[in-house]
Amino acid sequence: MGDGLRLEGVTIALGGRMLISITHAVEPGEVLTIMGPSGSGKSTLLAYVGGFLDRVFEASGRVRAGDVDLTALPPEDRHVGILFQDPLLFPHMSVAGNLLFAIPAALRGKSERMRLAREALAGVELDGMEDRDPDTLSGGQKARVALARVLLSAPRTLLLDEPFSKLDTELRQQMRRLVFSKARERGLPVLLVTHDEADAQAAGGPVVRIGG
Repeated sequence: MGDGLRLEGVTIALGGRMLISITHAVEPGEVLTIMGPSGSGKSTLLAYVGGFLDRVFEASGRVRAGDVDLTALPPEDRHVGILFQDPLLFPHMSVAGNLLFAIPAALRGKSERMRLAREALAGVELDGMEDRDPDTLSGGQKARVALARVLLSAPRTLLLDEPFSKLDTELRQQMRRLVFSKARERGLPVLLVTHDEADAQAAGGPVVRIGG
């Protein structure tokens, strides 16, 4: 199991108006859901954890992954995995190229890296699709490749910014099950922001409501 995530006195404000004020521990494999309407500031929390919060916001507080203070590190050293509404696959790379790009550079050896990429594809039920052009994939397949890619990057924590919202109902249920089961399997603490009650229900963890 991995380490948990701790949000310690995290506050985010814009123009003096408080958007987020939270202290919470997220256990390995657990999903903390942040719910609120569009524009309530849900995604700003993910941006703060990831280290890419716009400077127009005033933010304070600590984010720790195990013993590591993420807020003291630049974004590239935080090792935070993020899934957005769109899969954001690189169009000029094959599926395998997208996955190989995510594997930490410390892991050397072309054949070993390729083995990991194939294994990751099999793990999201896309065996044998390494040579495919991302443009030829369905929306559900792209979402699975995006998940495989983020898991290959060896993240400390997983941030989900409404990643199921553009999928149809059946695919949404499949992707929820897949994402949450992979997080549990790997002991990854997860922060999910959504305005969909069904997402929160599927996540099965604590829910914090903001903005109304």
